[in-house]
Amino acid sequence: MIASPPAVVRTGAALSGLLLVLFTLVHLGGLIPAVLAPELFEAYASALHTSPWRRPLEIGLTVIAGLHVSFTITKAISNRRAGNSAQLSSRRDAPLAALASRSKGIAGLVTLAFLIVHLNQLRWPRPAAGQEGAVLSSVLQQPLNAVVYAAAALVLALHLLHGTEAAHRSLGWLSPTNRSALRIGGRLLATLIGGGFLLISLSLALGGAA
Repeated sequence: MIASPPAVVRTGAALSGLLLVLFTLVHLGGLIPAVLAPELFEAYASALHTSPWRRPLEIGLTVIAGLHVSFTITKAISNRRAGNSAQLSSRRDAPLAALASRSKGIAGLVTLAFLIVHLNQLRWPRPAAGQEGAVLSSVLQQPLNAVVYAAAALVLALHLLHGTEAAHRSLGWLSPTNRSALRIGGRLLATLIGGGFLLISLSLALGGAA
């Protein structure tokens, strides 16, 4: 019988992942005005950057991201040592879901690498007040950056496709009665987030913001 990773590792990876998904949704919502209402986006960015809780929030997100990476790596090592190295295949006519499961490690690493690139371009240092949208558009209007951001959005969607169901399974929330609903919800969430970032990136790359 193959031993499972410790419960604290499975739970930690799942909860930290779900918190990161929540942040990603909020971040996506904050980016929508960059395309539809640039002045509103600048006001939102200025308010966010001058908020007294910005620094604690950034520290908290860094800790959560670090814990997620740590727990996920620990879980992968535990599975490998237990001999759980089987290659997944689709048993329910869902090849994309099977691909997401097989590539979860690579997708996670690519997402982490993109995050570092993204922060280096747009947060280290931060754009001047009132220039957030202009800097973001300038970055995305460089063809290579546009390709990188579009690819990262697709990889993120693939990672979420696996992660949402895996998190519910690790937390014990997945059951025969809600399995279908959670899978459909996970697909919709992955499509919403990945598609949202993709559309925003392409729109700004094509000059969608003033």
